[in-house]
Amino acid sequence: MPFVKTGGLADVLGSLPSAIRRLGHEVAVFLPRYKAIHVSEWKLETAVERLSIPLGSERETGRVYRYQTPDGVTIYLIDHPEFFCRDELYGTALGDYPDNDRRFIFFQRGVFETLKELKISPDMIHCHDWHTGLIPIYLKTLYAGDPLFKKTKSVMTIHNLAYQGTFPPDSMSFTGLGWEMFKMDRLEFYGKVNFLKGGIVFADMITTVSETYAKEIQTKEFGCGLEGVLTKRKRSLAGIVNGISAADWDPAKDADIKANFDIHSLHNKKLNKAALQEENGFRTDEETPLFGMISRLTDQKGFDIIVPALREMAELGIQWVLLGTGEEKYHRLFQDMAKKRQGRFAFHLLFDAKMAKRIYAGSDVILVPSQFEPCGLAQMIAMRFGSIPLVRSTGGLVDTVSDFNEKSGRGDGFCFKDYSSEALLNTVERAAQLYRKPRVWEKLMKNAMRADFSWEASAKRYIRLYRLTKRLGVL
Repeated sequence: MPFVKTGGLADVLGSLPSAIRRLGHEVAVFLPRYKAIHVSEWKLETAVERLSIPLGSERETGRVYRYQTPDGVTIYLIDHPEFFCRDELYGTALGDYPDNDRRFIFFQRGVFETLKELKISPDMIHCHDWHTGLIPIYLKTLYAGDPLFKKTKSVMTIHNLAYQGTFPPDSMSFTGLGWEMFKMDRLEFYGKVNFLKGGIVFADMITTVSETYAKEIQTKEFGCGLEGVLTKRKRSLAGIVNGISAADWDPAKDADIKANFDIHSLHNKKLNKAALQEENGFRTDEETPLFGMISRLTDQKGFDIIVPALREMAELGIQWVLLGTGEEKYHRLFQDMAKKRQGRFAFHLLFDAKMAKRIYAGSDVILVPSQFEPCGLAQMIAMRFGSIPLVRSTGGLVDTVSDFNEKSGRGDGFCFKDYSSEALLNTVERAAQLYRKPRVWEKLMKNAMRADFSWEASAKRYIRLYRLTKRLGVL
């Protein structure tokens, strides 16, 4: 279970280390001790009472706490109240914290200083996103001569390339690195310091959270300005799809849904649908297809193609329940729509984990029409609950959902390629029509529920990648 959460990164770090540990490896996780992580609540013990960490020409003092998970993963939390005891992790609605460069330079140097203090010599340091982008550089520069790190390699995982950690040139003075690093083939990016770029350039191996996204980010459309750097390192770039926790997403045991079910008792899923219809003021009707969507309300998640198709979707005779928060323009639009189309459309302007489970369990179809999606978890969770994902073929959605073919009986979802309202509408209509063929739909549901997106499968791929990286070094 993640200590704090702001996105899919928390799901990965909350599950992947445990999966690797279960496969017989020693694992430690480092993160800042954010405000929400209470020492007394988590019963944290002090690992390092006083840790002096370089920050430019000065030094900052921190403390390191330790927590042992029940499955044997060690968590180290680097504490500095001035930097991390804040209401938000990275910033507020008005923008990022202006000292994010200093905060996360402190954190990254703190990782090395903690390892030195505790005399831990890691085989591999697995870095995630821009917040750890300098670590692969430090391994090859400031800490290259330390015997503890002589054999240590690094893997850099990109969860979403849109977030890169770019800062003014003056940030270089805090890194401890020389100005020779502020060049186009290193940290410099359009006159700024780019932490993620540094990780991409210097890591021994780079991964993304799906095979298709690894290819997409080498193009101008998805590369966010780093496509050239990534293409240059394509031999060291791999994609590994995220997993989901089978225990956390188990319709056979989940206490938050109306009725438990599995692939052998799909009739009980109908009880969840009826409960969801009743909860949202819909007519309790087994024959009406019920669409669900749990999402941030942003263009990236497909809402700019959903909105022009709303009238036509309403004419298809479907029910639709939407859960999420995001851009204000969508808040207003869907609140108004919920008033006008009571009995057919329901909108919940919040994030409620238990309600999300009820939607996954009760819906016939889950919409995931993203403009881009590095990996995505909604489609995997939907399939676990026998709800059919309707996705745009991009990123991790390509790698996890295959379009259903009625003749062959193969496939586990509905897919469309063109990012357009017309393509979305046609696919929604196709799903609604197929739903009215009960035997075919049951086959589709069983296909979806047989898919294996466990973290164990992903962890095995990471372990193979670690071993390859150790054996070959920089590819």
